[in-house]
Amino acid sequence: MNEPLLAAEIRGVRLDIAVADITTLPHDAIVNAANRTLLGGGGVDGAIHRGAGPQLLAACRELGGCETGDAKITPAFRLPARHVIHAVGPVWRGGGSDEDDLLASCYRAALALSRQHGIESLAFPAISTGIYGFPADRAARIAVGTVAAALAAGPTGLSLVTFCCFSPDAAAHHVEAFGDLGLV
Repeated sequence: MNEPLLAAEIRGVRLDIAVADITTLPHDAIVNAANRTLLGGGGVDGAIHRGAGPQLLAACRELGGCETGDAKITPAFRLPARHVIHAVGPVWRGGGSDEDDLLASCYRAALALSRQHGIESLAFPAISTGIYGFPADRAARIAVGTVAAALAAGPTGLSLVTFCCFSPDAAAHHVEAFGDLGLV
């Protein structure tokens, strides 16, 4: 991973913003922006499935899918991470279908799984901002705000959370969210 664009700290947990390929990160866990089937797709989901190999698809089949706003965990197989947390974000429908709450919920679910599995380093993509059409600036504020609130609330077992952005534009939204929360 390249040097982070920006780093902050909450209760001893470092938060980074980086432009990188999430499949290359050697974190304890990476989060997959998954669909409800958990059987692969495009964007981040497809890249993670390709990188992890066919064992990931087999493991995901055993999970029986996942509801929007929730998350499930598997091994990462051929990826440098140890685990993949599959978080299902909402499809953007204009903002009147609980999209904000569902997006925050999938971040909270991923954090809960990381705590249950002793994960110390975790990387999030910009969930729901690709084909699901969630406005990237709004999604970044929800992502950073939800993670910051969870870290401020008490021990999580984490030492590092990376917001892994696929482009400088996506990273800029996260930088702005850090500023809005007074993290920089």
